[in-house]
Amino acid sequence: MEIFVKALPVEEIIENLSKQFNTPIQRDGGELNIDLPEKWGKGFIRGTSFNWGVGIIEYNVTFFKDIEIHFTINQTHPLKFIFCSEGRVRHGFEENDDIHNIDTYQNVIVSSSGHNGHVLLFKANETAHVFSLEIIRTEFNQRKNFEYKDMPPQLQQLFLDNNAEQLFFYQGNYSIQAADIVESIAHKEHTGFLRLIFLEAKVYEMLAKQISQFIDDQQNGHKAILLRRSDVEKVKSAVEIINRDLNQNYSVDHLAKEVGTNVNKLQEGFKYMFDLTVNKYIQQVKLEAARELLTESDHNISQIVGQIGLNNRSYFSKIFKEKYGVSPKYFLNQKFPDGENTGNSEED
Repeated sequence: MEIFVKALPVEEIIENLSKQFNTPIQRDGGELNIDLPEKWGKGFIRGTSFNWGVGIIEYNVTFFKDIEIHFTINQTHPLKFIFCSEGRVRHGFEENDDIHNIDTYQNVIVSSSGHNGHVLLFKANETAHVFSLEIIRTEFNQRKNFEYKDMPPQLQQLFLDNNAEQLFFYQGNYSIQAADIVESIAHKEHTGFLRLIFLEAKVYEMLAKQISQFIDDQQNGHKAILLRRSDVEKVKSAVEIINRDLNQNYSVDHLAKEVGTNVNKLQEGFKYMFDLTVNKYIQQVKLEAARELLTESDHNISQIVGQIGLNNRSYFSKIFKEKYGVSPKYFLNQKFPDGENTGNSEED
């Protein structure tokens, strides 16, 4: 089934869709929301726009039939940053037959040429959660954009292309940081005025992340630094290597090579997942293992230090006290107050 939308900006798009689906609009401040009627499917479409031609549309839908939404207004169409957080949506240009799948955690930057439009295709009975950040360039370029300083020439030209003289398509896998922004947009924490200013802030944050990601994707694998979903799996693999043998002292370079990533991405991943550097994470895991051994085993301090791959007892005592507030010897004495364990005779 085909639906044709001949409207801009975002508010008028939502109003047009409301008429096509024959469902009322719910308004929360500047944000417009429509719930899909039961005969069409489940879910909602909502959106709003801000000053300077910036807007966002969120589709969280499960249609009961294949649906094609054609955006066909006879004027220059917005520059679109589309990202999918669940399921799949397909994108096509009105001017050619190319169809591109946008899967979970993927994004595209698209611009049709001239007055040609776009098509979003949703498969029947497949949930799709999709966000479209839309920029009307004639309005956006009236901002103080400082000539798009430090932007790649390709993106500079794209933003300055008020008349959409060139077709543009880019596809990538969006970053973990971008995924966090998407999640915060979807989670409607605020309403009314607070929701509106929260959305506007997040939209600009997402735009910055998308541009950073485009730049990052132009780098080779050793220079790219933005963390993607696939990188999280590599962080998990590094954690498994670390935990497999605490007697080993792995360097960050070694771990990065073992899991197939670069040092920057591995550090970023550990910072994101644990709020620690790789070395600090290794240290914490070793200290937690030492604490467990002090609690549950009969080993003395020197034996435990050896088991966690540290050669210097003084250093171990120092970092143990920094973490737990007491020395290993004091900790052990609480377990064996009468000195039954040989560790009590050792010096810290």
